Amino acid sequence: MRSGLTELEAVLAVARHGSFRRAAAELDLSTSAASQAVAALESRLGARLFHRTTRSVRLTEAGERFVADVAPAVAGIRGAMERIGDDGGAPRGTLRINLAPGAARRLMGPLLIPYMQRYPGVHVDLVTDNRLVDIVRDGFDAGFRTLDTVPGDMVAVPLGAPIRYAVVGSPSYFARHERPRSPADLARHACIRARMASGHIYHWEFEKHGEAVTVETHGPVTLDEPHLMREAALAGLGLTYLSEYDVVDALAEGRLERVLDDWTPPFDRLCLYYPGRRHVPAALRALVDLIREND
Repeated sequence: MRSGLTELEAVLAVARHGSFRRAAAELDLSTSAASQAVAALESRLGARLFHRTTRSVRLTEAGERFVADVAPAVAGIRGAMERIGDDGGAPRGTLRINLAPGAARRLMGPLLIPYMQRYPGVHVDLVTDNRLVDIVRDGFDAGFRTLDTVPGDMVAVPLGAPIRYAVVGSPSYFARHERPRSPADLARHACIRARMASGHIYHWEFEKHGEAVTVETHGPVTLDEPHLMREAALAGLGLTYLSEYDVVDALAEGRLERVLDDWTPPFDRLCLYYPGRRHVPAALRALVDLIREND
């Protein structure tokens, strides 16, 4: 946006994304312009708001206090400025969204159904696809993916907690096999492998105390759908590596048991993403507002 709020918006966007590049895309600015806006405000305040390194951007203690103080006021002003350009009515039309099947299951109850109930004039067209598609080329208004897969020229709006993965097996499987204590132990286990949309077999990713490990697994079956992988694990065919969301009920009920918990830290958050443009459609802006309202 181009207004007297640019500097404040730049600070809040950088704080949300931890990145000047992603903040610039959200604000329809160049990266240098976003950086200059933040620097100008820091100069006027006489305080550094961010610690900057070549790899990360994070708020200083003063920056955390500043963001907490100004974010609610800026949100209210931003909403008023954006709404003045609308026709005054509720959002209408079609909102076309691309997302993975797992993300659809995760978001339908807490986000998408409440959105549809709040805005009955909007027709929501959800297309589930494990492939990473070009949402602009394929005619989507927005998509949901993990932050690490969102193209750099898109506006990304994170939601929910960081995603964790879990290595799980059934009690019957562990009755026959010793539990792995490190990723290297997986070489002695039957593993249910995942085929990605690209056709490649997913290599399980682990991290502990800064040490990253990738493991090529082997086992009796290769599948391309998380629900089927969970069913195979429940049947005792082997270990599988899935999002916590896909196995939380089975873990709580004791039908699956978790191993290597200390090797599976949180990864990126799920994000709504859309092309950076000056005028965001009212239906999409309403979804962004709902995410920020509940996050």
